[in-house]
Amino acid sequence: MGMQFIIKINNKLKNLLNINFSPFIIIVLSVLLIENLIIPSANAVDSSNKNITYMQILQNPNDLDLNLKYAQQQGKMGNHKQTISTLERLNMLYPDNIEIKLYLLSVLVQADSPEKAIGIIDDIKLRKDVSAEDLESVIEIEEELKGRSEPKLWNFYADISAGVIHTDNVNSVSKTRKQMSSDSKTGFNTAKHDRTLSGGLGLTATRSIGEASSFMINASHTKSEQYQETGDDYESYGLTLALDTYVGNQSLSPYLMLSKTDYVDDADSFSFMYGIGGYFSVGERNSFSYGYSYSDSKGNHNSSDTTADQTNAIGHGFTVGHDFIFNELVSTSIGLGYSDSDAKVDAGNDYETYDFNLRINFGFPWAYVSIGDALSFNDYKKADTSVDSGRIRSDVTNTFDIILTKTVGDFFPSLDPNRSIFINLSYEKVISEANILNYDYITDSFSLGISKSLKLN
Repeated sequence: MGMQFIIKINNKLKNLLNINFSPFIIIVLSVLLIENLIIPSANAVDSSNKNITYMQILQNPNDLDLNLKYAQQQGKMGNHKQTISTLERLNMLYPDNIEIKLYLLSVLVQADSPEKAIGIIDDIKLRKDVSAEDLESVIEIEEELKGRSEPKLWNFYADISAGVIHTDNVNSVSKTRKQMSSDSKTGFNTAKHDRTLSGGLGLTATRSIGEASSFMINASHTKSEQYQETGDDYESYGLTLALDTYVGNQSLSPYLMLSKTDYVDDADSFSFMYGIGGYFSVGERNSFSYGYSYSDSKGNHNSSDTTADQTNAIGHGFTVGHDFIFNELVSTSIGLGYSDSDAKVDAGNDYETYDFNLRINFGFPWAYVSIGDALSFNDYKKADTSVDSGRIRSDVTNTFDIILTKTVGDFFPSLDPNRSIFINLSYEKVISEANILNYDYITDSFSLGISKSLKLN
C-alpha cells in the first residue's frame, strides 16, 4: 500500500494547498515513507545489530526482512548501487510483492537510472493486482522519464585526473649497482628514489549508430613531472577513434589511436596504432575476450638524443582472456598475450614477449579492491654490442599490484553526493631477473590518484 498511501497524502495536500506535485517529488517522499511501510518487521531484527554486513546478506540471501533492512541502510549511506542490487535480487525472489517493485522504482528514479526504471514500470503495468491510483502514478512517472531520456545525437564527457607516484628505483638500477657497457662491468650510479606528479584531461564524444552500435572520439592531454630528474618530464597528446558494435553474440571494438609525446630533453616520439578487441559471454558468469593490435612508433633525432630513431619499431600484439564472476563480491580475470617488436636497429631492440596475468577483484561495500600478478618473458633476437656482445638478452619480469578504489563521497557526502569522484591507492612491485646484470632489478612504487568524469550535455 506504499505508493497508494503516498498518492493519497499528495491528493490531500493538493486540496489543501492547491499545489500540483510532480511525480518525482512523490518518488522522493516515497523513498522515506515506503521504507517505513514495508520494513517494519525488519526493525524487529536484533536492535543492537544496527549495521548489517554484506557477509550476513551472503549467509541469508532469502531473508526478506534482513535484506530490506540492508537495502534501507545502504540507501541512507547513499550507496544506491548496493541498494538497487539488493532490491533487484529480492524482486526476483518475490516477484509477486508489489511493494518491493515500488520501492525499487523509487530508488532507480532517485539514482537516475531511467532504463532500469522503465523496465520495472513495464513489469508493474502487466500486473493485475496494482491499484488504479498506483498505476496512474506509475504511468505519469514513465511519461516524465521518457521525456527526460530522449536520446541526443551526441553525448559529451570530460575526464579529469591527477596523481602522484613515489618509486624507490625510478631508473631500474640493478641490484648490484653494476652494469655491462661495451663488454665491461661498470658502476650503475644513477638516482633511484624519485616522485612523479601527473595530471590529465580527456574529452570524449559518443554517438549511437543504430540500436547496437556506438562511435567514440576521445582527445587527451597528459603532463608528467619528476621531482629529481626533471629531464624526464614530458607532455603527451592523444587521439582515439573507436566503434563498439555487435555481430551475433560477439561484441567487437575496432579502434585507431594516434599519440605524440614531447620530452624535455629526449627526442619527441610519435605512435600510430590500430586494432580490434572483442568478447562474448557464456552463461551469466563467464566471458571470453580477445584482441589484436598493430603499432608503428617513431622517435626524432635531437641534439641530446642522437640515437632515438634506432628504436623505431613495428609491433604486433595478440591477447586472449577469461573473466569469471563468482558472486556479487568476487570476480577473476586471466589473460595471455604475445607481442613482437621489429626495430630499425635490430641489436638490443628486436624482441618477443610472452605474457600471463591473473587478477582477483573484490566489490566490497566499503571499497573496490583488485589484486593482480603478471609474468612477462622477454626474448631478444640479437646481442646488443654496446652492452654485452657475447650474450643475447633474455629476462622475466614479475609484476604484483594491489589497487584500492574509493569515492570521496564515502568520506565527505556533501562534497561528492553522487559518489562520482574516485580515489585510487595502489602498490606495485616489479622483480626483473635477467641474464645480463643491467636488467636485474627490483622496484617498489606507491601511487595516489584522484579522478572524476563529467557529462557535459
